[in-house]
Amino acid sequence: MMAPSVLNGIRLWPRTLRARLFVILLAGLAVAHAMSFAVLFSERYIAARSVMFNTLENDLATSIAILDRLPAAERVAWLDQLGRGSYRFVLGEGTSGNPVLEADDAEVASRIQSALGPKYPIEVESISGGGRHFQAHLRLSDGEPLTIDVTPRGVMPVADWLPYVLIAQLSLLVLCSWLAMRLAIRPLANLARAADTLDPNSNTPRLSETGPSEVAYAATAFNAMRDRIAHYLEERVQILAAISHDLQTPITRMKLRAEMAEDSIDRDKLIQDLGEVERLVKEGVTYARSAHGKEEKASRIDLASFIESLAYDYQDTGKAVTVSELGDGALVTRPHALRRILTNLIDNALKFGGSAEIEVQRRADDTVLIRVLDRGPGIPESQLEAVMKPFFRLEQSRNRDTGGTGLGLAIAQQLAAAIGASLTLRNRDGGGLAAEIALR
Repeated sequence: MMAPSVLNGIRLWPRTLRARLFVILLAGLAVAHAMSFAVLFSERYIAARSVMFNTLENDLATSIAILDRLPAAERVAWLDQLGRGSYRFVLGEGTSGNPVLEADDAEVASRIQSALGPKYPIEVESISGGGRHFQAHLRLSDGEPLTIDVTPRGVMPVADWLPYVLIAQLSLLVLCSWLAMRLAIRPLANLARAADTLDPNSNTPRLSETGPSEVAYAATAFNAMRDRIAHYLEERVQILAAISHDLQTPITRMKLRAEMAEDSIDRDKLIQDLGEVERLVKEGVTYARSAHGKEEKASRIDLASFIESLAYDYQDTGKAVTVSELGDGALVTRPHALRRILTNLIDNALKFGGSAEIEVQRRADDTVLIRVLDRGPGIPESQLEAVMKPFFRLEQSRNRDTGGTGLGLAIAQQLAAAIGASLTLRNRDGGGLAAEIALR
């Protein structure tokens, strides 16, 4: 058998494990079935051949004895009755032929001679023509010539229904092999799917721990791993929240002491640095809390009123926030989490583009798309995913000088996942960034 690597090279070996196991199992069962059929066929062939020769010897001995004892005038009437499908009797010398016989015909001739015994010596000749055909010439006791015209037939003709039985058996093998592979591979596919969509913070169903012991053990181990990861993430978030919260008190004290100091350039710089640290700490607390965005209960909101209220709040403070397209209808979501997502995106657009534009669309499949657009410098295509990571800041326009902490988009993405939405960023034609939230 060729090695799997060679088979992969010539594209004959299936790529999936299910197909490979199916081919191996089906081939093994088919070969075993063929071997069993061959053994049975051979045994039946040998048995049928033995029965045929025994019957031939008995019938011929009896028939010759009958013809030998009948009066010569009555023998013609008995010829048809004594004949069989593979041989018949002819009174006379018969047809001249070739004394050289094939191996199978020679065996039949020897059986005929054995059945007749030394009393009736025979001469056997092969008759030319289509198929196997030979004649055995002998003389009865009164000297009358008798010819045995033999046309040997197959030992065991194949029944008409046999091919249908073989097709049915092969179909059953294919079906059983497919079912076996499906039962064997399905737990592995479920495990791979669960690993691919692993999110300890989501409410995705746990793997079923039922079935064969090996499958149940693997599912139990996977669920335990998922619980450990969720515990580690929870612990990490709690540590971040605790550190960020505990830092606020000493930072506040340092700001108060700095403000009470004498006016100087160093004092102003110190107050500015402390303000920046304070903003970073607050963003850290917010990021930690955003991991628990699912604690807020979902409620039904009027989408148009919600977006307009958010835009009016910015406009009241003199910010350039407009609504260019507004979809209507109700939406079931967590409103505080959604407001925080949109606030982070709008603040981002105002910070780097000077203005923000909001679009709301509702698709035919009831998916709501909320876009926050700006005309800022945009983000390099290679870093559109990286900016979603915590504490990631671009080195050029989006740096600390603008007041960014690198947590705004990370918080927005984490909250979006918590409310079952998706957040994507793309650069706009003509410059600027488009942040799109898709909710169902």
